[in-house]
Amino acid sequence: MMKGSQQQWPLLVPPPRTPGKEELPIDIDSSIPVSSMSKPYSDSQIEMSGDFVRNPSSHSIQSKSSSTHSIKGVSFREGHDLNPVSYGSRGASLGSNPVRYGSRGASSGGFTSSYKEINDEDARLVYVNDPGRTNQQRFKFAGNSIRTSKYSILTFLPRNLFEQFHRIAYIYFLVIAILNQLPQLAVFGREASILPLAMVLFVTAVKDAYEDYRRHRSDRIENNRLASVLVNGEYEDKKWKDICVGEVIKVSGNQTLPCDMVLLSTSDATGVAYVQTTNLDGESNLKTRYAKQETQMRTPVVGNIGGLLIKCEKPNRNIYGFQANMEIDGKRISLGPSNIILRGCELKNTDWVVGVAVYAGKETKAMLNNAGAPSKRSRLEKRMNKEIIILSIFLVALCTVVSICHGAWLRRHREELYLMQFYRKYDYSEPEVKKYEYYGWGMEIFFVFLMSVIVFQVMIPISLYISVELVRIGQAYFMIRDDRMFDKSTNSRFQCRALNINEDLGQIKYVFSDKTGTLTENKMEFQCASVGGVDYDNGKDISTEDWQTGYSVQEYQGESPDEQALAYAAASYGFMLVERSSGHIVIDIQGKRQRFNVLGLHEFDSDRKRMSVIVGCPDQTVKVFVKGADTTMFKVIDKSLNLNMVNATESHLHSYSSKGLRTLVIGMRELSTSEFEQWQSSYESASTALMGRAKLLRKVANNVENNLKLLGASGIEDKLQQGVPEAIESLRTAGIKVWVLTGDKQETAISIGYSSKLLTSKMTQIVINNNSKDSCRKNLDDALQLYKKLSNVSHSNDGGHGAGTNQLALIIDGTSLVYILETELEEKLFELASKCTAVLCCRVAPLQKAGIVALIKNRTDDMTLAIGDGANDVSMIQKADVGIGISGQEGRQAVMASDFSMGQFRFLVPLLLIHGHWNYQRISYMILYNFYRNVVLVFVLFWYVLFTGFTLTTAITDWSSVLYSVIYTSLPTIVVGILDKDLGRGTLLQYPQLYGAGQRGESYNGKLFWVTILDTMWQSVAAFFIPLAAYWDSTVGVSALGDLWILAVVILVNIHLAMDVIRWYTITHIAIWGSILATFICVMIIDALPFLPGYWAFFMIAKTKLFWVCLLGIVVAGMVPRFVVKVFVQHCKPNDIHIAREAEKFGNLRETNAETEMNPISDLPRSTATATT
Repeated sequence: MMKGSQQQWPLLVPPPRTPGKEELPIDIDSSIPVSSMSKPYSDSQIEMSGDFVRNPSSHSIQSKSSSTHSIKGVSFREGHDLNPVSYGSRGASLGSNPVRYGSRGASSGGFTSSYKEINDEDARLVYVNDPGRTNQQRFKFAGNSIRTSKYSILTFLPRNLFEQFHRIAYIYFLVIAILNQLPQLAVFGREASILPLAMVLFVTAVKDAYEDYRRHRSDRIENNRLASVLVNGEYEDKKWKDICVGEVIKVSGNQTLPCDMVLLSTSDATGVAYVQTTNLDGESNLKTRYAKQETQMRTPVVGNIGGLLIKCEKPNRNIYGFQANMEIDGKRISLGPSNIILRGCELKNTDWVVGVAVYAGKETKAMLNNAGAPSKRSRLEKRMNKEIIILSIFLVALCTVVSICHGAWLRRHREELYLMQFYRKYDYSEPEVKKYEYYGWGMEIFFVFLMSVIVFQVMIPISLYISVELVRIGQAYFMIRDDRMFDKSTNSRFQCRALNINEDLGQIKYVFSDKTGTLTENKMEFQCASVGGVDYDNGKDISTEDWQTGYSVQEYQGESPDEQALAYAAASYGFMLVERSSGHIVIDIQGKRQRFNVLGLHEFDSDRKRMSVIVGCPDQTVKVFVKGADTTMFKVIDKSLNLNMVNATESHLHSYSSKGLRTLVIGMRELSTSEFEQWQSSYESASTALMGRAKLLRKVANNVENNLKLLGASGIEDKLQQGVPEAIESLRTAGIKVWVLTGDKQETAISIGYSSKLLTSKMTQIVINNNSKDSCRKNLDDALQLYKKLSNVSHSNDGGHGAGTNQLALIIDGTSLVYILETELEEKLFELASKCTAVLCCRVAPLQKAGIVALIKNRTDDMTLAIGDGANDVSMIQKADVGIGISGQEGRQAVMASDFSMGQFRFLVPLLLIHGHWNYQRISYMILYNFYRNVVLVFVLFWYVLFTGFTLTTAITDWSSVLYSVIYTSLPTIVVGILDKDLGRGTLLQYPQLYGAGQRGESYNGKLFWVTILDTMWQSVAAFFIPLAAYWDSTVGVSALGDLWILAVVILVNIHLAMDVIRWYTITHIAIWGSILATFICVMIIDALPFLPGYWAFFMIAKTKLFWVCLLGIVVAGMVPRFVVKVFVQHCKPNDIHIAREAEKFGNLRETNAETEMNPISDLPRSTATATT
């Protein structure tokens, strides 16, 4: 549409009439779709509008009719009408109050102040074009400067260190370093003891500093942008950071809004402006905003603007709500979400707008919403912390043994302590005899304990934290670059937004999925309509591409995909939207233009679940048009007017839902003069009220939305995404339970369940639809009894050899969940749902989705994953162990709150079955390997202490002890953790059952941990005692033996790693063998420095053959037991991984055997393997 009012271009142009095509009846009173009208409604109501315009959780798609399936259904139903639950606000903040998932009357604390009423005391007073007066009130308004950085030059060091030392391990190593600085406890060199912790802190600090530098740079660019501000009657450029509340700002087309502004005027004579909110909520479709006609006519482009007072609510996070009044010439005008444009939005299709700043800087809604998703920790990391605690206890035990033995040694040699080196009780070197380096028996034992902690500190692997982070970064890189997860339609790749839970992708047991935009494309196509009781279904898809071909017109910018579909459908039948403003719309009806005055609009709310518009028609009548879901609309329709038509429409709606179409019901009634005047008076009074405005408007709407004449209904198709049925089948084969949580009607949800293969004809359906707690309890009990009966029948048919093959599917609605969640009935629901193959929840609210996730998380140790694409999925995504956002048609709210994001649901298969499996196997092995390599060294040091009078002297040099975890052994484990693959892509996709290894924790569990510790003890015995025995009677020094021991340990742990590597790459060879070579070089350099202990020791011992024979003997003795056990397990007791690896190695010769030997994962307990011999 062209700007201004002199020339209007059509928004929609009808295509040529098709001969012989059945046309919709032309009747102005009953056939004009309300959805094709342009109205001054806000985003919040459009996004929240249930089934009528766009509720992200209540879309539907086309699928095969449920009548084509052989359904065994068990339905628990009470009454005929289902009371839908409250959907709440998609923009509401959950706040800090406890979240109630199931209650209708959820705590209002869950909503921000935009949904509460404001009074005069809480109101913010903004004097238009008078910033001085505005900012001299009791409220101190923020400036427009923003800051997203965390640190300054002065605060960086203390704050960053404070944040880093939240890790207990860091505090542990800090205490160790401090203890080593004390003369009585100095075991290592003071510099060497600080190096490991200092290096870890330094690397992390550099990373944090670079990230914060980028934030500082972004803030500086943002704050120094220029805006046109009215100063002394003229617009002047002003930096964004200098803008104040109350100033009048002019924004030109394609510019970004510098602050939250109330519109005063626009370049369009009707006061309309279009903004794109991509930077705010990720949605790319344009939003319509309006300036009030009183200010639109009054405000010049340049000039003095004064005398206006805006009274608005305090700053809050709700980007979809705004409540305020404007006083102009003694008249109070109400302001709502459609009158404010927010910081970060971009002005589109509008030459300019003029507005007044009401919120600036950190008080803008965009900045108040600038918070990241809740931090999550992986399950392996949590278990790793438990194992570290066990190692800490083990460390204390070793130190206790050493200190007790040392105390006994002191008692036995107490008579010799007078002259013994290190323990002389007295110093006779001076004329005055003094006590010397002896603090008494008790203190000596205490000091030895602390010294033992220092010597054995490597038991806790500090390098593990950095190694795991580096491995996760490498894994994320390969996930992002995987072409299997590249969405060509949106040209978007997989995004890894949380690096700390990569391995959780390999342990998922439950997937909770939204439907619309997640399983479906969320690209709406009008399919059919019921008008006057007649079904119009021509089977022709009507989409944007269909009617636009060959026509040069401006694309209609709807506020949701289904609204656009309705508008295009209306245009294709000759009802074309030509012009829209805040006060009227113009529709071209079969070539004749007619103007309809928009007299008032009742937005959608969660109580009514409807929306309505009061329209002044060309024939001078006033009518109210109402649209909503059938469950709410048929309650306000006067069925006595035409009962046959109502029955026919209900039948059509059922047919549409069975096809998977999303439905909408439209009604209308004419208002008499008295009714209109009464409504107008009540509407104006309610809309200008500051106290109780929402309640008053709801009451006015209910008074006018009754005794409606049914006009008809519509059906819109939302097709399944490519590969969804195959993906669900693969996930189910992998032992993953898929639950679909949707806001759709039950019939639509069931139809989608069949088309997506979530439901099959072999499943027995258990349907629970109830309106009371007692009936819910009864039906849950009945369903559990039914399960027991079916299980017994199946068990008897199997001859007692199995659990049976009968599959159950639970279908439950949100109304029933109201009475079940957060009550004692949750246990029954959990018991029933956990026994079902598929669960389908329909008509559920966003918080109920999170409640369903919590139902599983709070009662099992199984990992959960939630996937969705809309703001209504955010609570579910954040509640699950892993949250995935689909970057689709509903904006990026889900993506911004997620841990990972991708373009299609089918990408879950390669993400979980391939990358999830690899990540879990790699990180699991890496953690155990890090424990192993550090404990080996600790035991070598421990054995040495036992042979040196428990004096805590060390044969291994200080620098070798420090470099052991930093240089000698760190790189190989990182490379293997990133690159190693136990199985190939094709095998993992061909046999989804292999995913069960992660679900059962086969690669990292308590048994493997203790087996690793036992293996570690044996290898330490081999590494220590073979050189000790070989050089027992020799004159080789302690430093030379120390070099032999450290080299033996490094060779052992690297050979150990090489034995476990499955896929060798060039960089793997370089890392493993290069680390051994680097150790030799470092030892030679350390022994070549004359100021360090052990000068030239390595060169003396390396000249002998015995040295090299010892190294070979240590490797053989240490590795042979492990090799024997490894061969025995893989050939005599293989698991699925071993079998599949053999099939990979020898090709198709053994693929059949591998497949038949794999048991169904769902039939096995967590503690058992899935392979049989």
